[in-house]
Amino acid sequence: MHYQLSFACASSKAHRSPGNRRLENGHETACGERRAAELLALATRSVGAKHGGKAYKLHLQQLLAEYYLAVEQLQVMEDEVAAALARIPLAKPLLAMKGMGILSIAGILGEAGDLSGYAHGNALLRHAGLNLAEASSGKWKGQMSLSKRGRPRLRHALFMATMALILNDHSFKRQHEVNVKTKGMKPMRSVMKLCAKLARLLVAMAQSGEAYIDLFP
Repeated sequence: MHYQLSFACASSKAHRSPGNRRLENGHETACGERRAAELLALATRSVGAKHGGKAYKLHLQQLLAEYYLAVEQLQVMEDEVAAALARIPLAKPLLAMKGMGILSIAGILGEAGDLSGYAHGNALLRHAGLNLAEASSGKWKGQMSLSKRGRPRLRHALFMATMALILNDHSFKRQHEVNVKTKGMKPMRSVMKLCAKLARLLVAMAQSGEAYIDLFP
């Protein structure tokens, strides 16, 4: 059955004209709906066990109830975080940056504290464990790598914020493309360099009180 369904979808892809390939997302959706309809039709003729349907339905209802409860609790927490950020002057210009969400900013400020107290962005990187350190022991010298001796939650928050900026902010996206395509950097190394850029940017914004300006809007 799985082979027949896969072959049907593969055949539909193979017979697309060049013009229709531009509508690939729509075709994928149609193919998914067609596959679901075929599965339902085959299920009516299934020789598998049909008892226990009521129990499975009850279990599914319980899972959905747990999901909706988790979503509601998460929304309450996000509302509390947003209310707390509203009392922090630096939060407003940070939220104006494309890609910087409430939870990312709350994670950075909650773990790093007052960013204006850092002498430089490198100090924030060291606090997060994103600074470079040499792995050596006695006479043996290794390669430079991230120290990872700082706060892991701050490190995670800076990394996720950088990834969001690469996807949404034109300056970060352009710099990442230059690093990877022009300079030949590995994608993860480029992300780490942009993490350092974000750390310097955050400290500079906290110290100067100026807002971030995207150079390539």
